[in-house]
Amino acid sequence: MSFKKILVAINHSPLSPHIFRAAMELAQPNHAALRLIHCIATEMIAEPTVPMSYDPGLQPTQAMGGYQTQQLLMEQQIESAQALLDRYRQTALNQAVIIEADYHVGEAGHLLCQVAKDWQADLIVVGRRGLSGLAEALLGSVSNHVVHHAPCSVLVIQEIESAIDGEVVTDLA
Repeated sequence: MSFKKILVAINHSPLSPHIFRAAMELAQPNHAALRLIHCIATEMIAEPTVPMSYDPGLQPTQAMGGYQTQQLLMEQQIESAQALLDRYRQTALNQAVIIEADYHVGEAGHLLCQVAKDWQADLIVVGRRGLSGLAEALLGSVSNHVVHHAPCSVLVIQEIESAIDGEVVTDLA
């Protein structure tokens, strides 16, 4: 099977270099285009609205301070995402791989499926932390959502912790 448009989920985790490498290994021989996506979770950044409090003692300047903090946090997350994507983008360009890279704010699983649909991706490459049971139910699983809702094939790169030294290694799932 030959993939021509590969969507790649990238974040700041130790698994991301492995995800990127797997995508590059698929893209190069097929002359496929890559699109890197970094999702900024809405849990990390509240909606940029002026917070309202039920506390009658809250002064307007205190409310605006919360808003400014949210805005600053959003700007920091965006700058960090852009720097991360730029590093991967440059690596791909140095190896003559066609690449786009951008970030989105929202729930990662839903966004990845929507971008894959809009871009008409042939493949989505995502990582999986290996959560299961209660941890997966409470924290959610981007890879699980993508596998069940993607409009195309999905390659899941599994994170496995080495029993010897605790080092994170990967395995194709």
